[in-house]
Amino acid sequence: MSGVAVAGRAPALQLLCAGAVKGLVEALRERFRAGRGATIDARFGAVGAMREALLAGAPCDVLVVTEAMLAELREQNRIAAAPLVPIGEVRTGVAARAGDALPRIDSAASLKAALLGAPALYVPDTVRSTAGRHVVSVLERLGLAAELAARLSEHPNGATAMRALSESGAPAALQARARIFECGLKAAQARKRPSSASMRTVSPASPPPLAMADSKTQG
Repeated sequence: MSGVAVAGRAPALQLLCAGAVKGLVEALRERFRAGRGATIDARFGAVGAMREALLAGAPCDVLVVTEAMLAELREQNRIAAAPLVPIGEVRTGVAARAGDALPRIDSAASLKAALLGAPALYVPDTVRSTAGRHVVSVLERLGLAAELAARLSEHPNGATAMRALSESGAPAALQARARIFECGLKAAQARKRPSSASMRTVSPASPPPLAMADSKTQG
């Protein structure tokens, strides 16, 4: 680990991590500390933001982003050449405030109708986040990108978008979010969210899987 040990404090693993994996990291903190005698100093956010942080020189022992992004960084000699380790798949979903009716989204037609009927769509960063880029792709495939552009409310990541949705007064507003499905975890566990929101899966189509790699210090 590259983290510097401070007197009286356990060494820390420096982690730059996609926000979709935050729940898994938090669940493993104590096990990692007990087994390794070290803590996890994690920074979470959109994968694009994590890439920017790495390239800007942020401390990093392990980077968790999309497989394609890791492959690109490895070609640029920005991360170690060790094999990439897959973590899981990211699915995109729709969330609505508790108490609001969940729309039907079991077909392209019903999803299109649900999106058209929503006065606002709360989405993660459509440039730097995996889920945000996927939302744009879905809207384009449904022929709704131009029509719904003015209704998009962009936020740095899925967590802030969901918080904004839960605090909004807009009726039937929807939020696109991503979640990580870890091996060995049931979907019900992966779907846990604050009581202010409820969630349903959007479609089988999903963004790229997430993977991790060791980073390397650049000279």
